[in-house]
Amino acid sequence: MIRVLIVDDSAVVRHILREQLSKYDDIEVVGDAIDPYMAREKIVRLRPDVVTLDVEMPRMNGLAFLAKLMKYLPTPVVVVSSLTPANSEMAMQALALGAVEVVPKPGSTYTVPDVDKRLVWAIRAAANARVDKRGNQTVSEAKYASVNTIRIETTHKIIAIGASTGGTSAIEAVLTQFPANAPGTVIVQHMPEHFTASFASRLDKMCQMDVREACDGDPVVPGVALVAPGNKHMVLEISGARYFVRIKDGPPVHHQRPSVDVLFYSVARSAGKNAVGAILTGMGADGAKGLLEMRQQGAHTIAQNADTCVVFGMPRAAIELGAVDEICPLQDIAGAILRACGSTTRTAGAAK
Repeated sequence: MIRVLIVDDSAVVRHILREQLSKYDDIEVVGDAIDPYMAREKIVRLRPDVVTLDVEMPRMNGLAFLAKLMKYLPTPVVVVSSLTPANSEMAMQALALGAVEVVPKPGSTYTVPDVDKRLVWAIRAAANARVDKRGNQTVSEAKYASVNTIRIETTHKIIAIGASTGGTSAIEAVLTQFPANAPGTVIVQHMPEHFTASFASRLDKMCQMDVREACDGDPVVPGVALVAPGNKHMVLEISGARYFVRIKDGPPVHHQRPSVDVLFYSVARSAGKNAVGAILTGMGADGAKGLLEMRQQGAHTIAQNADTCVVFGMPRAAIELGAVDEICPLQDIAGAILRACGSTTRTAGAAK
């Protein structure tokens, strides 16, 4: 049973969340709080497995509360936020501080059933998360210089990265090590629409590459990383020697849109051996079959290791499927990707 504490200053939202979560046999709402001060007392007394947190509350800013919580009593936190530009940016800051997932509030262009499904998935993921690993992921141990000295061949090379729970910090740790001329990069991070734009903007400020939320028809070129927009699938296509992305609707895959599998299958089809794929921390199995297809088409494939994952779900599924050439701790993944981009030959043998 996953014991949940709801923290939100809106009585309506607290009622909706309690009502919806109580429908599930594996979730128990053990209490709620209207502000961080009440939340602090109830967390100490009730010791919930997961806390849902609104970042915009009276008396104490939700981000300040989250920072204190992760410092003194690390607890898996799911941010439940309205879909406004300001709140999207605050949600990205919350993820950087250690929140595990972010979902939209009911009424912010999403119906209650939509939020219900997203929230339950996020709570289950958070319950499996290793929050003590979050602080280790926000800044990579590797130095820019050690990666920049790697000779990379950017012509026709494609990097594809997929992640879910814990992935925002993991992707940050990888991309901030890429040089400005790194091969064109396509990324799927499970995240609702509107939040992906803030995520890409945040990365763009931190990285040497240009990072942006993808638009239909965007070229995939050296020095640019494209993040799939929330609630849309992204696929890689090729015309002549030019790679570009298509942004599409379509049913969720593994309950996700965007889906890592959808991206990876398209990369296998369009780029083949000229691609490098990396699957990072996340719950579930999205991306495992697509990464296998990439490997079978000659791409070099990499998985994040268990010790540095917030949730060792997606990488584990890929490893067990035989989809992975190389297993690396998070701090070594950027270097492994760029080394693979500097060679047209596959690493000998699969990782063990």
